[in-house]
Amino acid sequence: MGLLLFGVLCLTLVFGLPIAVCMGLAVVTALTFGETRIPHMMIVQRMFTALDSFPFMAIPFFILSGDIMQSGGISEKLINFIRVVFGWMPARLAVVTTVASGFFGAISGSNPATVAAIGGVTVPEMKKIGYTPEQAGAIAAASGTLGVIIPPSISMITYSQIASVSIGTMFIAGLTPGVLLGLGMVAVSFFLYRRQEPRVSGQGVSLKEFSLIFLNAVPALLMPVIILGGIYGGVCTPTEAAAISCVYALMVSMFIYRRLTWRELPAIFTKSATNTAKILLIVAVSASFSWLMASVGVPGKITTLMLDLFQSKYAIFLVMNVCLLFLGCFLETQSIILLMTPILLPLIVMQLGMDPIVLGLVIIINTSIGMITPPMAVNLFVATGISGAPIEAISRKIWPYFIVLALLLVSFTYIPSILTFLPDLLGR
Repeated sequence: MGLLLFGVLCLTLVFGLPIAVCMGLAVVTALTFGETRIPHMMIVQRMFTALDSFPFMAIPFFILSGDIMQSGGISEKLINFIRVVFGWMPARLAVVTTVASGFFGAISGSNPATVAAIGGVTVPEMKKIGYTPEQAGAIAAASGTLGVIIPPSISMITYSQIASVSIGTMFIAGLTPGVLLGLGMVAVSFFLYRRQEPRVSGQGVSLKEFSLIFLNAVPALLMPVIILGGIYGGVCTPTEAAAISCVYALMVSMFIYRRLTWRELPAIFTKSATNTAKILLIVAVSASFSWLMASVGVPGKITTLMLDLFQSKYAIFLVMNVCLLFLGCFLETQSIILLMTPILLPLIVMQLGMDPIVLGLVIIINTSIGMITPPMAVNLFVATGISGAPIEAISRKIWPYFIVLALLLVSFTYIPSILTFLPDLLGR
């Protein structure tokens, strides 16, 4: 029955069907033709039970908040401020793109949205001063990987619910890898493009200009502080913080930046509702898939097989990362989390003793890196549209960033204290 379940899943994925449809068809087929006679009504019951969760309500709120801020001029204010702070450095536009993507990722929680919002502003400027289209596209695509890693992150909420860990702790733990991955990409840009975009003197701004730019950016910079501070300070739950972020985003976009009008709200609400429906449909269907997989003992059999094949837990960790990176080439982040977490938890956490917080971050970072590895490569597709360079050319230029991200991922896997240091320091 387990082979039938995964066989149908793989077959439907090959034909390019949506992941929710693939998992749904796999469950229905396994229940219909498998040896275990379980009523099909259990599929519907599991789907409704999965969505009957207060923490999952944070997902539509964070999506709406990100869409409001994306339309409300947030990316422009962030880039203006970061350009002033980092404009003295060589490869300054590449550095600005990465740093701005980190800040915007803390607001949008989405890789493609980060590439579109930040890259849409910086890529044309990079092309004007001599970057080739594929270089500019690669920088924007690689920087966009910070979107789901810098908290608050929808992917972290999804994993926390499946693994039964604290969302607030996941958010706090995500800060360290987000910063380190960002610094790694800044180092790559500095090494590759320091001569192409050398340090420019005499372009400083006056104290008055800096103060004005900083004040304009303060509302945007405060948003992640309000969300994370509220959650970890015990003032509000993650779901309540997500709702607060929607109100805050609306006030900032409409009354402070004045870049959003009432007429634009219906389109934003429609976009957010559509994206929410896609994510929650995957969550609902995956719940029945995970339940059936557990019912027939698939996680236990995989655990036994892996322990028989590999004597070292470090070898298993390596195989896990390779498999997750491979899946990231074909599936998006939410799908991989929902599909792989029930399989990896018994093996990696219960048998090998990895902290569930570390496992969650390793999964999320793997899937985020997967967004710059073809053929799925959502970040590359967005960067192609912005830069005008073909995806093959951008892929060749993105390899240095991929290598650094992969090396940092390996260090996080084998030195878990890097990821747990901050939560432990704050007494999780």
